[in-house]
Amino acid sequence: MDEVLRALQEIKQLTILGAKQALTMSDASLLTGLSKSHLYKLVCRKAIPYYKSDGGKLTYFDKNEVTAWQLQHRVKTASELETEAANYLVTGKAGKGGKK
Repeated sequence: MDEVLRALQEIKQLTILGAKQALTMSDASLLTGLSKSHLYKLVCRKAIPYYKSDGGKLTYFDKNEVTAWQLQHRVKTASELETEAANYLVTGKAGKGGKK
């Protein structure tokens, strides 16, 4: 029975999270999978976009900005790298993101 209640509580949290645009520290932790302490460290280093409340005590995150922040360092697939290498051999020029 406790397991069912925990599952329902998690569903409730995720449903509320889906409707929010401004996220609390707890919401951002749930969305990203990062611990609150890690998020606090990122905020202190100004490594993640965030907002402060009018009094400066509360920290908020914009859901779209957090998602964009998470996806900012895309890693190319092996197929994309192979295509880039083949193009470089043919043209002598580096592809997008490469240097020459």
